[in-house]
Amino acid sequence: MLSFLMWKAIGTSVHGHRQGGSISTHHCPPTDCLLPFCPAPSGTTVMRMTAFDADDPATDNALLRYNIRQQTPDKPSPNMFYIDPEKGDIVTVVSPALLDRETLENPKYELIIEAQDMAGLDVGLTGTATATIMIDDKNDHSPKFTKKEFQATVEEGAVGVIVNLTVEDKDDPTTGAWRAAYTIINGNPGQSFEIHTNPQTNEGMLSVVKPLDYEISAFHTLLIKVENEDPLVPDVSYGPSSTATVHITVLDVNEGPVFYPDPMTVTRQENISVGSVLLTVNATDPDSLQRQTIRYSVYKDPAGWLNINPINGTVDTMAVLDRESPFVHNSVYTALFLAIDSGNPPATGTGTLQITLEDVNDNAPFIYPTVAEVCDDAKNLSVVILGASDKDLHPNTDPFKFEIHKQAVPDKVWKVSKINNTHALVSLLQNLNKANYHLPIMVTDSGKPPMTNITDLRVQVCSCKNSKVDCNAAGALHFSVTSVLLVSLFSLACK
Repeated sequence: MLSFLMWKAIGTSVHGHRQGGSISTHHCPPTDCLLPFCPAPSGTTVMRMTAFDADDPATDNALLRYNIRQQTPDKPSPNMFYIDPEKGDIVTVVSPALLDRETLENPKYELIIEAQDMAGLDVGLTGTATATIMIDDKNDHSPKFTKKEFQATVEEGAVGVIVNLTVEDKDDPTTGAWRAAYTIINGNPGQSFEIHTNPQTNEGMLSVVKPLDYEISAFHTLLIKVENEDPLVPDVSYGPSSTATVHITVLDVNEGPVFYPDPMTVTRQENISVGSVLLTVNATDPDSLQRQTIRYSVYKDPAGWLNINPINGTVDTMAVLDRESPFVHNSVYTALFLAIDSGNPPATGTGTLQITLEDVNDNAPFIYPTVAEVCDDAKNLSVVILGASDKDLHPNTDPFKFEIHKQAVPDKVWKVSKINNTHALVSLLQNLNKANYHLPIMVTDSGKPPMTNITDLRVQVCSCKNSKVDCNAAGALHFSVTSVLLVSLFSLACK
């Protein structure tokens, strides 16, 4: 009885089947099955077939001989392989040119191998197995561009893919021997271009990654080379067809004017006279070859303070600038202007103007609170702690000066005492009858020249008995003078 032990060659697949006896199939170690058989010189061993006979090995009953019964397909030659009749080694018997995967109709060969005992005599028993040999690819074909020169056009300022470069490669498309890798080897000093491989088509996708400027250069020429991911076999090299030239034409586009500098900054005092010139803006047209004119206009002017000459770009005021305006942030007023060229269609550029407004003492201080209460029989004649505030900036604010407008009030009834730079205490010099009193408080800031504001402090003198405050007769609200003073003093201590 014969049985086959079939050793796979590197990368081959072997299948056994029974004919004339029992056949067992054994697989080669993993290290022997990594790559399919590659074209090799005539006489190269592909695989070894080994059959076993259960008869006495000391007799001819177990003396085996091997032969190839059939080769499928039988092209380009019906005798592509030979098997050593004694050892079972399958070897190639044709030149490597006939085993070129790219020229074969089918890279897969199946050999029916017969083993016969009795040293191969006709009286011997036989067994068969099928050996499958796959002709693997080697990187023996370099990629070649389909043409030497490619053309591309791109609008200035645009980015993205501008042309796909096509190549041909006869190697297996599923391997690194076919996959292409592209490199820009000349003409890209500013790194404005990049090229990547399309994994589906193997084409080189040439892209603009930094916008091009027609006025700087209307034409670019790149030299591109292509290689495979896998190295070529030693006797094959990259030739002239593995490089190509790409000619890129940049199309002129009407670009918007550009302000310089941007943002533009000026510093002026607030309250300058209407019609004062702030600056003359400057915008230039990048399309220097088109000789276009530029007109200016106001784009965003939140407070409506500014005007611009459409021809020469002079910016002046048409209203009073106020640093304390809600349109001013951190003493800076921001406006936007447009520069429009005469192209068809016209293109527009935007410029930013930032006006830093210096403070002028144009706001008088004001006091708070403006209403106070006091008991008609109070032993503590303190009435209220006044604070003052000013919308201007230092030094046009505190220290504030608090006074009673003496022309309207008797001298021996009220007193104002300074607490600090921003607060003062109003007190009585004697008790008053229950009623409403209006005390004109005059507060002055430290600006030069200073500004003064006179505000009526309404003092409600109330009846305070048995811990109850009655201000009805005085037309007042019902709250304790002591509480007002305590709250005011606490607020003052927290400043």
